[in-house]
Amino acid sequence: MKRWGDVSRDTADPLSEVAVLDQMEMAVVVTDRFSNIRYWNPFAEKLFGRGRGAPGRTGPARSVLQLGIAEKDHPQAVELARHVLKGGIWEGTFDVVRGDGTTVYVRAQAVPLRHASGAVTGIVITAREALKSNEREKDRFGLLERIGERLAGSLYVEETLRRVAEMLVPQFADHCFIDLVKDQRLVRRVSHHVPGFRPPPGTWKPVGATVSYPPGHYCDLAMKRQETILVEDLTLGGFPPTSPGSAELCGEVGMTSAIAAPLCARGELLGLMYLGLSSGLTERDTLHYDAFDRDFVGAIATRVAVAVDNALLFEEERHTAESFQTHLLPRDLPTLDGLDIAVRYCPAAPLASRGHGIQTQVGGDWYDVIPLSAGRVGIVIGDVEGRGAKAAAIMGQLRAALRAFAQDDKSPADILARLDEWVRVIADPEHDAYGADVSSPPIVTCQYFVYDAWSRQLSFANAGHAPPLVVIGDQVSELDIAHVGQPLGVRASGMHPELVYKEQSVRLPAGGALVLYTDGLVDRRPARDADTKIYSDEESLRLLCEAIGEAAADGGVEQVAEAATRAVPGEIDDDMAILVVRSDPGDLMMHERTFPAEPIMVGEARRMAAETFTSWGMSSDRGELACLLVSEVVTNVVLHASAAPAPRRELVLDGPPLGFDEAWDLPGGDETALPQAKEFTLRLRRGGRSIWVEVFDQDLRLPRIRSAGENDEGGRGLYLVDQLARRWGSRPTEEGKAVWFEIPISGR
Repeated sequence: MKRWGDVSRDTADPLSEVAVLDQMEMAVVVTDRFSNIRYWNPFAEKLFGRGRGAPGRTGPARSVLQLGIAEKDHPQAVELARHVLKGGIWEGTFDVVRGDGTTVYVRAQAVPLRHASGAVTGIVITAREALKSNEREKDRFGLLERIGERLAGSLYVEETLRRVAEMLVPQFADHCFIDLVKDQRLVRRVSHHVPGFRPPPGTWKPVGATVSYPPGHYCDLAMKRQETILVEDLTLGGFPPTSPGSAELCGEVGMTSAIAAPLCARGELLGLMYLGLSSGLTERDTLHYDAFDRDFVGAIATRVAVAVDNALLFEEERHTAESFQTHLLPRDLPTLDGLDIAVRYCPAAPLASRGHGIQTQVGGDWYDVIPLSAGRVGIVIGDVEGRGAKAAAIMGQLRAALRAFAQDDKSPADILARLDEWVRVIADPEHDAYGADVSSPPIVTCQYFVYDAWSRQLSFANAGHAPPLVVIGDQVSELDIAHVGQPLGVRASGMHPELVYKEQSVRLPAGGALVLYTDGLVDRRPARDADTKIYSDEESLRLLCEAIGEAAADGGVEQVAEAATRAVPGEIDDDMAILVVRSDPGDLMMHERTFPAEPIMVGEARRMAAETFTSWGMSSDRGELACLLVSEVVTNVVLHASAAPAPRRELVLDGPPLGFDEAWDLPGGDETALPQAKEFTLRLRRGGRSIWVEVFDQDLRLPRIRSAGENDEGGRGLYLVDQLARRWGSRPTEEGKAVWFEIPISGR
């Protein structure tokens, strides 16, 4: 007779090591020195979600990384092997993606596997699912550490909340709702559930909907008291439902327990985080939260609130800077004759760098296209040093100033010289201990071009900016700039601007293009979670030229701009601006003739204009109006040319000064003093929607509108031009001046 507790002889035999490991409720994985799996027990197959057909006890040797460790945790696994093979002990938490696609958080400990001689021959890893062991304090500490790491790298509210929900579901909860306060309303921002479940419409509030918890609801109590509320058993009732549909769905999925935690930062309520368990959706060891879980969720909510607050502050700063950028950069580019234009502006990804903290995306890069006189166009691209709202504000001031300077129709070198003085004016005033001015102007690089689509003449000056790319056919090269001036704001005191900024002129061939860009286009940093090479400046420029050449061969300016944006791999390290302009392959219509500055030539100039306007298809009414304005401008030029004094001639003689009588008895002296015959040039240009008229003469005096009295015979010509033309103006030239006006071909 056997007594209770007796065991048979077979079961009394000691168990083998393999039998013990097979029965353990803990994963055991053994690897060699090269991290190849040599053994794992059945519980490891269950934990990691890899069947016996996957790497296991009977399969071929494979890397431990193939257990399903998330790619972002591979560096941590490498560090585990490196540390343990040196004889140390490692402990930490991994994200593991199972074969069915679900994610679990695994707490692991690794120790060296030693030979009898003492040499380390491999690694023994023991693991269990976090939050499912008796050592909950250690597990919670590890998960909180992981949550802190995840939240520390997030700068956006949506990304922050999504990361929180993915870490808690299905690891710790079946449902996760996060609501944030916006404009005195509670708005749902996250509704995350276990895989395979989605709330039907009309039940739980979806993302973006306004959420209202009735008085007495545990979520309402959590926000009012600003403390974490635990409901251990929802089946007992006692709390009002948010809606009939919500209560019905809670019954269908078997909601058993819930925790509501307020999100508070800097004394303000930012929102609410709600976690729930369901008996009908997953199989869990426990279906109810306890006080320990409540404290744990409260600690998570504290970290989430700080991360959300930081993200909201960052987004507010970014929004401010982006508003500067949106309103200070050109919104709509003008339609110009003889030019196709495409632009791109890309803000940089947020970056914590060089001790300046988290920086916003926008900066001081800008571009502009400015209509000038007689169909000419000013093209500019520039870059203010630094990033953020201050750089954007400086950029806005510079763009407005340059637009004002450009209307004077001065040369590009003169425009940059004036802009350099303006940069010094807007510098923040600073003084040293002795009261001396030590202000530091912002550093700005800039390029300014003036393009004439009728002559294809391109004049430009450079202030320390990278040269643009010239595209002719599919050939791409840098524009040859003989003199690159210093950036704006760094010119040495006492140095004349004419010595710093030089003007050049080239001819842009028919169909040729210019690609102007800021340095953010080629200065990239490796993309996150990607093995991206760091390219040198020469390599980046080569990639850029190749991409532009391929796009220009069979595409327009938009394709060129898009190809340039994507040419260099990696994330944009600084904000980036691109401006692509391409000249028209055909010639624009123009007619020009020079006349003596005599009153009789006014009729000849008008006759030439009338014939030209008729050949260009202008209606008779518009043609008569245009001829009237031509007569007024030409008459004004002829009258002032005849009234202008003869130019003074200076005699430059070698040797000692001569006496008065000797000086005026020089041979040829009378001929030299004779005034030259005056003349004017009438130039007519036809665009797609307008005609431009220009009159050139040798008089340096610029015209102005004056008030004519009732009995005055003249003084009304420019007033008529001002009232009847769309635009008019004057500009100095090398020989004198040009008076111009624009009149539409049709309409008013």
